[in-house]
Amino acid sequence: MDALAQAVVAGADRTELAHLPTPGHYTAAHLRAEDVDSFAGVADKDVRKSIHLGDVPMPELAPNEVLVAVMASGINYNTVWSAMFEPVPTFSFLRHFGRQDRWAARHDQPFHVIGSDASGVVVRAGSGVRRWQVGDQVVVSPVYVDEEDPATHADGMLGNGMLAWGFETNYGALAHYAVARASQLLPKPAHLTWEEAASNPLCAGTAYRMLVSDRGARMTQGDVVLIWGAAGGLGAYAVQLVRNGGGIAVGVVSSERKAEYARRLGCHVVINREEIGLTGSEAPADPSVVGKRLGKRIRAATGEDPHIVFEHVGRATFGVSVFVVRRGGAVVTCGSSTGYRHEFDNRYLWMRLKRVIGSHGSNLHEQAAVHRLLDLGHLAPALTETYPLTDTAEAARLVQSNTHLGKVGVLSLAPAPGLGVTDPVRRELVARPA
Repeated sequence: MDALAQAVVAGADRTELAHLPTPGHYTAAHLRAEDVDSFAGVADKDVRKSIHLGDVPMPELAPNEVLVAVMASGINYNTVWSAMFEPVPTFSFLRHFGRQDRWAARHDQPFHVIGSDASGVVVRAGSGVRRWQVGDQVVVSPVYVDEEDPATHADGMLGNGMLAWGFETNYGALAHYAVARASQLLPKPAHLTWEEAASNPLCAGTAYRMLVSDRGARMTQGDVVLIWGAAGGLGAYAVQLVRNGGGIAVGVVSSERKAEYARRLGCHVVINREEIGLTGSEAPADPSVVGKRLGKRIRAATGEDPHIVFEHVGRATFGVSVFVVRRGGAVVTCGSSTGYRHEFDNRYLWMRLKRVIGSHGSNLHEQAAVHRLLDLGHLAPALTETYPLTDTAEAARLVQSNTHLGKVGVLSLAPAPGLGVTDPVRRELVARPA
């Protein structure tokens, strides 16, 4: 660990941090361009073989950027996609981005530092940064926007320059340091540990936009919401948002262990996918057969068909989602972990006036709304396990194999779990995670 990182861990003040030298290299979990074809013809694309830990060169800081000493990070499914080099190698994203200007060119490297969630301490700020200074404790939003694009000012997710940080950009969060734009930052919640704070931005923000935001499904009180993967990272926040918003959460999970976790989070109804004949990652031959079984279970428990389906599983579930949502209801989707090519019977969509809403990430205003809910204790971190940075590949494998609950955290510079709380009084006042 370099002198600057040591000072951050020791709690040095702003003045000391500002005067210590920035290291020329730093430790990071990263991918290598030379490995892109290593999974050709391999059935199990084990991410433990493609995620490497080692030194990478420190980039020059752009005027609108900050260098964050990362205390903790988290694993998201985009890290798994990156490490599998699917659906396309992320090095193609870096090459495309690198053509934009000289600052973007820094990202086009034979290595890719991955990771889209972070909490940490600002240790350098570019000359154009006004709101943040060395020593600030922050969390980093995964949404990387072009502030000069007019569409960005209507909604950060609509700008053509919007990228997923640590997935479509380099110098992400699974490292001792990360480079982020100032427009990605929010203050770290003072009552949360480093790893708890790092676990929220991507999944909680995405779930909020999908369900609560006026750009998503606009959930309201009494809505029955079907949540696929209710015990995973996205699902764990979706369950809480539905419950706290006066809705009725119906979770679908793959095991009794996950069912118990979903109930603790607040799911009103929990259904094991095997009970409705949905197994594996392939789509059912006839989604309506599975949809009828699922609809019957939901109506028996709630008296109604779902108003909203929270969809991110993709190919294996999308046809069922379109079938089972009520007349005039909405399927809101943010991903496709089982495959991007979906098949569904369009008659159920058009003749029953259903809607499909595409949703991606969350803008900074939505992130701030999630931040407020965390501060109020109305939303709790979904963190269940924490790994050291040296075991990033193992943590990613856990998510790849879908054997995790909630969010899996990674300690970067933080020497142990449970550190970083600066408001213990508030921590006692707000609800703790299940």
